[in-house]
Order: sequence, then C-alpha cells, then structure tokens
Amino acid sequence: MAEPIIQFQEVSMSFGPKIILDKVSFNVYAGETLAVIGPSGCGKSTVLKLLIGLLTPDSGRIIIKGHNVCDFTEDEWNELRKDMGMVFQYSALFDFLDVGENVAFGLRQHTTKSDKEIQEIVTRMLDMVGLPGTEKSYPAVLSGGMKKRVSLARAIALEPDIVLYDEPTAGLDPIMANIISELILKTKATLGVTSLLVTHDMASAFMAADKIAMLNAGHIEAMGTVEQIKKSSNHLVQQFIRGELFVEKKRKECASGECEK
Repeated sequence: MAEPIIQFQEVSMSFGPKIILDKVSFNVYAGETLAVIGPSGCGKSTVLKLLIGLLTPDSGRIIIKGHNVCDFTEDEWNELRKDMGMVFQYSALFDFLDVGENVAFGLRQHTTKSDKEIQEIVTRMLDMVGLPGTEKSYPAVLSGGMKKRVSLARAIALEPDIVLYDEPTAGLDPIMANIISELILKTKATLGVTSLLVTHDMASAFMAADKIAMLNAGHIEAMGTVEQIKKSSNHLVQQFIRGELFVEKKRKECASGECEK
C-alpha cells in the first residue's frame, strides 16, 4: 500500500495542565477525505493548527507527504503550505478585495503567472463552485453560502494536493450545507485532492467523507468508514450522531456550576 499523505503518529499536545491530544494516531491516504468529528473542546481545531504549522506537538510525529514537519523551519512550512488549501470556518475573505481578487490572492503571491492566466484560473474556479460572473462582487454583498464557495475557490486555485476544511457548513441552512458537501465531493473527484474535514455536521460528514475519526477527551474514540461509524456499538459515538452527547455535556457542566450564563 502507498504511504499515507497525512500521518499523525502518537501525537500529544497540551496547553498548561490541560491535555488536548493524547497520543493521537491516524492516516489519510491519497485521494481520501477524513472527517474529524467530536464535541467542542475535543481537539479538532488543534489538529488543523498542527497540520498547517501554527502549533508544534509536545510529542509524536506529524508526517505530510513523506516529511516529518515537526522540525520544519518557517521557510519549509511556507513551501509546504503552497500545496495545502484551507477553507476557513468563517470564510476569511478579504473584505477590501472583490471576489476575483480574493480567489487570485494565492496566485499573485506564489506564482509568476500573467494577469490573463490568473483571470482564466479565477473564472474556472468560480465556475467550478457554481459562482460564474461574480468576479467583481465584494464579500459584503454575498450570502454565507456564497462566501464559503469563494473561500473554496481560493483554496483550490493553486491546485493543491491537500485541502483542509474547518467547519465548512457551519451557519448554513440545510440546503446550502448540502451544496457545500457536494462541492467537497466534486473537488475531490475533479482535482484528486486529499482532504481533512473538521465538522460538527454529521450529515456533511456522512456525505463528504470516506472515513470518520471521532475525537473525545483527547483521544480517538472511534475511527472507520462512514458505514462502520454509523453501525458503531460505541455508545458515545451513537450519542454524538444523535446529538445527545452535546446535551449531556452541557447538563453536566450546569450541574457542576460551569454552565455558561
């Protein structure tokens, strides 16, 4: 079997006395989409920050495309990041740039392509995400779903091997959430990317992912294919799928006096 594109090997991470990840291991192979699910505070966002070099683990190894990135210099990280697209939870568009320039941002920063070549790529990317002709619009006039699609177009404009998604359906109505999930599938089919998707949205995870890993209390509670996770006998997995785990967590917090006012 080919080497995984992304490997977490016994990765641990703490902030002070709080353990965020405790010897977490998983692999993502070429062309796969792994959805990382779990309750708030379980370490999902930390996984993303480790993958893009914003954090360094306390122990363990993170291997991306055959390179142990834990000892990377910033220059090495910057080179690797060119091959990684990121779709942010709140889109993170530049409000002072129009849609076309938002999508073109990475191309202008990291390539020597001509304006004509960049415009052709921008047009192709916006067509791919279902937003043809929106180049001159500004983020302020876009809906939440449109912003997510522009963010995806920007993430794939450099045709990266890896795309990371941070809660891509958060704040969207069910119809638009399905459209975003379909675009994740389309991106994989069209570009052959390897993806990691952090989400609370089980419908999106079931639709877009090949495999699912559930994080809980700093470790992987369960991992498998979509069907394996759906049929898991682990009661915490089933509680999370049904939305009961969050309710129980809040009940315990309130009972101990930690409930948010």
